[in-house]
Amino acid sequence: MIAAANQDLWQGGAACGKNFQVTCTGATNQGVPHPCTDTAMVTVMITDFCPPPGCKGDLDLSHEAFSTIADPRAGGIKISYQQYASNYLFYIFVFFNIIFSLFHNNMFILFVH
Repeated sequence: MIAAANQDLWQGGAACGKNFQVTCTGATNQGVPHPCTDTAMVTVMITDFCPPPGCKGDLDLSHEAFSTIADPRAGGIKISYQQYASNYLFYIFVFFNIIFSLFHNNMFILFVH
């Protein structure tokens, strides 16, 4: 799922591609007093910049991300978030080290997915 970042988070594009775990913490209006769903956390990737004054908060969640953690009728919610370090690079590093080690020892494996 995706989101846009405000100017402070965007940092000239440095945030693009980074993942954040976003948690619904409560309502911002009286229209939907308890907007958070049972799935109160979602991981989003920053894919765009949300320029002021259009960006009302730190993150502008996609409809899919927002509706995962809150009732879409709420329109806006209070959130907490933290950057989420993906383990993909670690797994790629380990995978290539294993392949190199096997190749170096004249052992070959066929991977079928």
